Amino acid sequence: MADITIYQKPTCSTCREAVRLLKESGKPFKAVNYYEQPFTKGQLKSLLKKAGLSPKDVLRTKEDLYKELGLAKKSLSDDELLDLMVKHPDLIQRPIVEKGEQAMLARPAESIEKLL
Repeated sequence: MADITIYQKPTCSTCREAVRLLKESGKPFKAVNYYEQPFTKGQLKSLLKKAGLSPKDVLRTKEDLYKELGLAKKSLSDDELLDLMVKHPDLIQRPIVEKGEQAMLARPAESIEKLL
């Protein structure tokens, strides 16, 4: 059985809900606070590929930083977005849950049940 990893921010309510659901499932999982253990560009790229998502799909467009950086007005490549997301983890939608060769953006939190 593949281990489950949840990449999350502990102060995020959706992340806390997803962690609660994982605990209730009884399945072993690892919680990674990606603010304390930042993504590498390669790791984030691989995770998004597993989820079938592009960097644009997980960009937090309501984040103040998104507005401050003027990202709505810029046309950035996936590589440039990944660089920004690694540098500024607040730009990444969360939580991202990985199980083996599958990954998903768990929004809403209940959607993780598909991986369980």
